[in-house]
Amino acid sequence: MADEDHTFETASSGASLTFPMQCSALRKNGHVVIKGRPCKIVDMSTSKTGKHGHAKVHLVAIDIFTGKKLEDLSPSTHNMEVPNVQRTELQLINIDDDFLSLMDNDGNTKDDVKIPEGELGEKLQSDFDDGKDLLVTILTAMGEEAAISYKEAPKGAF
Repeated sequence: MADEDHTFETASSGASLTFPMQCSALRKNGHVVIKGRPCKIVDMSTSKTGKHGHAKVHLVAIDIFTGKKLEDLSPSTHNMEVPNVQRTELQLINIDDDFLSLMDNDGNTKDDVKIPEGELGEKLQSDFDDGKDLLVTILTAMGEEAAISYKEAPKGAF
């Protein structure tokens, strides 16, 4: 039985989407998973230890992809999931059908990121139409990704 073939289907480099962290160790501007969503903590307060012993941490956080406000209350000794959040800066090559065509430093292209909605997307489109070289910041967490900001590339960067 020891020579069974095991096949592991993975789509990542082995890094997990989240890691546990004790509630009392979380910090404002850090990240946390609330209701299954990756969030940035915007406010947190700890209530005093009650009659039955556990101080509670009240978290107010904003979903990093939807911008929705989420709240959670958890004993300070409990673990909460923290999303592995990754930021990457990619060069914008083209915008096609509301999707950004991006290139990393190794010359690999990525065409599956939607243009941001609202003012950010409109400014990005108009700066691109003006012929500016742009670097787009992509935020990736828990299998989702989004363009969260951009800036003009320094002259002579490409």
